[in-house]
Amino acid sequence: MPVPTEELKLEIVNAATGKTLDGRAAPGQAGALVVREFPEGGPAPEQWQIVPVRSAPDEQVYVIRNATDGKVLERPAAAGGGVRQADAADGKKSQQWRLVPVEGEADLYCIESAADETALDLELDPGASLDESAEHGIAVLLRAYDEDAESQRWRLVPAEPERVSDPVLRWARLGHWNGRQSWRLAPSPALRPAPGATPSFSELLLVLDRFGTDQDAGGWKSEGAAPRPGGQPGWWAGLGARFLAETAGKAPADIVALKPAKGAVTAAARGDGTFEDEERVLHPPAPSASPEDLWTFADVTGEGRPGIVVLAADGVRVTQQEEDGTFAPPGGAPALKAFGHGDVAGGWRVDKHPRFLADTTGDGRLDIVGCHDDGVWISLQDEEGKFAPLSDEPALRAFGHEEKAGGWRVDKHPRFLADTTGDGRLDIVGCHDDGVWISLQDADGTFAEPLYVIDDFGSDRGWTSTEEHPRFALRTTGDGATDVIGFGPHGVVVARGLGDGTFEPSKLVLNDFGTAQGWTPEKHLRFLADVTGDGNPDIIGFGDAGVWVAHNLGDGRFEQAQLVCRGFGYDEDAGAWRVGHHPRFLADVTGDGRVDIVGFGGPGVYVARNLYRRFRTR
Repeated sequence: MPVPTEELKLEIVNAATGKTLDGRAAPGQAGALVVREFPEGGPAPEQWQIVPVRSAPDEQVYVIRNATDGKVLERPAAAGGGVRQADAADGKKSQQWRLVPVEGEADLYCIESAADETALDLELDPGASLDESAEHGIAVLLRAYDEDAESQRWRLVPAEPERVSDPVLRWARLGHWNGRQSWRLAPSPALRPAPGATPSFSELLLVLDRFGTDQDAGGWKSEGAAPRPGGQPGWWAGLGARFLAETAGKAPADIVALKPAKGAVTAAARGDGTFEDEERVLHPPAPSASPEDLWTFADVTGEGRPGIVVLAADGVRVTQQEEDGTFAPPGGAPALKAFGHGDVAGGWRVDKHPRFLADTTGDGRLDIVGCHDDGVWISLQDEEGKFAPLSDEPALRAFGHEEKAGGWRVDKHPRFLADTTGDGRLDIVGCHDDGVWISLQDADGTFAEPLYVIDDFGSDRGWTSTEEHPRFALRTTGDGATDVIGFGPHGVVVARGLGDGTFEPSKLVLNDFGTAQGWTPEKHLRFLADVTGDGNPDIIGFGDAGVWVAHNLGDGRFEQAQLVCRGFGYDEDAGAWRVGHHPRFLADVTGDGRVDIVGFGGPGVYVARNLYRRFRTR
């Protein structure tokens, strides 16, 4: 775990004893800090904040501050004395500490004094058992650093998140004298308003009794790959998938679903958060269609009209949208005999070989990039809209499935295409076992050998899988460089980009949305999207009680999460939504420029409208 930022409160736990650091010393211990047991029902453990010393140019040192009274840890003046608390003094070396990660341990640190080579340790009584010593508190002192001493290892445990609940508005049905039905927004008693909280979304409204898992709503089952909830570029959808797409090239987004017999069908958005009852076929399946085919909608040529791209058995098939908004029937030869799941197209597999549609050169046209067994393969699109045949060799012998190309695994090692230098060309970023690797793209389109840039976000650092710990490479601030952000074991972690392909050390910036706070891939969805319309991605989580949002503060930090919609959640009271059965998305279905929440439940399609700007301007 990276060192938490100063905004987070945490407990400091000794690895050898499992006891917590406390500033309230027992009688007879002359004010020295201790570690002790905190039984249930007793006083809460002391909480601390780790504050970087910004005036230390040569090394990163910290002040460890008591979150309650503001006092800080200070080394004793005399040898053998106990570590104690004191009033903070700027630049005082005896109050500064280094946090050194323990080799091979994901979340353990040695806390060293910045004044010398001594480290925080415990004064264990050799004649007493550990439990007897802990009953009254074990004194904390400084000893010479010993890499084998478990009593010198400490775990930083973030405090429970300080979540708040927003008031929620609901849809109320209105009946008119002529029989017409309409809806208005009305206060809901579901949640009690929290002081200072701002409503963000309305309650759920069932807007279409189709595309649901219930038999009366179509009996839909997602049989293939599903697009990411955040709709990031490069997503692919398989047979049975339901999602949102701007089929006209602009908001509002329509419902799109992949039917085995009909192909891609749509229910058009009306612009008010509801959808047409009529189901229209956008694109019928090709005669050679397979359940293994993957689909996506993307503006391939940069002309503002999305096309349909299918990774088929015989390669990449592209159907451009006509000026009247229709799509030509499938047929003819593939645009590129590669990147497909058939042997003639390279034998690409979903569980081994990620593929992306992305503008790698900055010319406005999407290229095709894939990570196969032996490395990275690329097909560039030319001005005529044609894709270049693959060369005889991969563009980079790295980021591939086989051991000679790095042994990258889809279920453990996420890979991204992102411009990390600001030159308009996409680089390759990947999270492997030991951390983050990056390959920069040169001006001539070639990729440099990968560089190791961040010692975090890897499976050896506690990020066990792509599902349990989603990671992203994107800008967390509108005018900043590409950052790496992820939902780690202890919460949200960010490594700020420096604009040259390197990154600042990763920081734990929010004690929420991690496995330590109860978020699991079997129950919950987490991703990033701009909820407020300020251009910065916010954190969205579909939890037990409903939808939680942590607003982006614009500087790489996030507010504590707020419950913005009491629906789309795992609990029965929140609708009993299930991952794998009930897809949920953020998309603008009203055309007002703000993303709404759309979910495919049992009876059909539900929508919660975004109300953020409406209430912010009052």
